[in-house]
Amino acid sequence: MKRRPIFTEVLLLNAVMVALATAGAALVTGFSTDHVEMLILIAGVAAAITCLLNVAILRRRFTPLEAVITEMEKVDLSQPGANLPVWIDGVAETEEAERLELAFLRMMRRLEAERRRSSNAALTAQEEERARVARDLHDQVNQSLTGVLLRLEATRSEAPPQLAGEIEETSRLAHQAMDELLTVARQLRPSALDDLGLRAAIAGLTEQLDLPGLSASFTCEDDPSGLDPDLQLVIYRVSQEAIGNAVRHSGASRIDVNLSRKGDRFELVVADDGSGFTFDQANSGLGLGGMRERAILAGGEIDIESRPDRGTTVRLAVPAREGAAA
Repeated sequence: MKRRPIFTEVLLLNAVMVALATAGAALVTGFSTDHVEMLILIAGVAAAITCLLNVAILRRRFTPLEAVITEMEKVDLSQPGANLPVWIDGVAETEEAERLELAFLRMMRRLEAERRRSSNAALTAQEEERARVARDLHDQVNQSLTGVLLRLEATRSEAPPQLAGEIEETSRLAHQAMDELLTVARQLRPSALDDLGLRAAIAGLTEQLDLPGLSASFTCEDDPSGLDPDLQLVIYRVSQEAIGNAVRHSGASRIDVNLSRKGDRFELVVADDGSGFTFDQANSGLGLGGMRERAILAGGEIDIESRPDRGTTVRLAVPAREGAAA
């Protein structure tokens, strides 16, 4: 059974105690039983005055606590700063509320630090594993396919003429497999990002969108080459995920990507004119959680706007923190 709020309990308890104390004092002092109605009136007035005083005093003490509790219930760890209002700063009107705020802020700092540490470790391990798989695909599987092609070429000169078509088709399939393998390896760990920089890497993503009925554009108004490498990786991964979602899920006919500097921040905008998605669809494999996680770890913010049949816009803003000089 749900209990009454402590404010109500204290108020009722004090009123009852005052009424009983008044009645007891009247009886002890020899108050005549012929004046029971007067006794009840005095007890009622005393209880009413007590309630009014309690309301004035207890409300002042409990209101700050209730405000803090209300904001605690709204905590969202997926947002920078857990979406806390600025007035929760460890300084409050009452001692109780101040202690509660301080304890809450300490807890949130520990939670955010642990979450940041674990998320950073997970994303770092993910990138390292992607890089390892990409190297294996390029250095081992690609070499094996190259060996197959060389053996086919050697066999071609000695094979009967009736097998020439079959060998040619097998060679074509091997070349196709090599191209697809290199595409997968580039998606796992973009060599263009390491070799040519962020601008060329994102430009490569849009240039690969050679699909019927789909056009893509990329504009970059400022040079991002001086950005911290971790920030460049975050921007690249978010653009990769946003473009991939537009291609795979939205049925868009146009995708526009823009990267520019806004004051002390770099802003990435990926917009499409596709089918969009609803709130219920947001957690169904669109990778939005991963994009938000990367943005938070980079000290940035991400905003995703989407409505059914109105397209989707992904806007990422990260601090323009420069990398260490080579």
